[in-house]
Amino acid sequence: MKPEVIEKRPMSIVEVKDALKKMKKRDEELNFRAARTEEYVNAVAKLKPKDAKELVKKLEDLNIPRLKPEYIQKIVDIMPVSEKHLKVVLQGYTLSVSGENQKKIFGVIKNYL
Repeated sequence: MKPEVIEKRPMSIVEVKDALKKMKKRDEELNFRAARTEEYVNAVAKLKPKDAKELVKKLEDLNIPRLKPEYIQKIVDIMPVSEKHLKVVLQGYTLSVSGENQKKIFGVIKNYL
């Protein structure tokens, strides 16, 4: 039986951590790649799943033009500690976000730092 892709959407590291936890509970152990991924997400994840979902929702609610879900997920994964760091994160994409919108984004993020 070949797995079928049902939905394609970006996942934050916190969501991956949660999904791996469910897989581990279901299958009792993880394969090599999943186990290595679990080690990584445990070391890197900075938020609780509830907080990550809440932050993503708040960032989406800002309705910033051209800010796609994958960019929002990357912001949540990295959790920039200043507006300057946020700017560096966004420079990795072909995206221009005004200084005013960057301040809005960071205003939401700093509540979770």
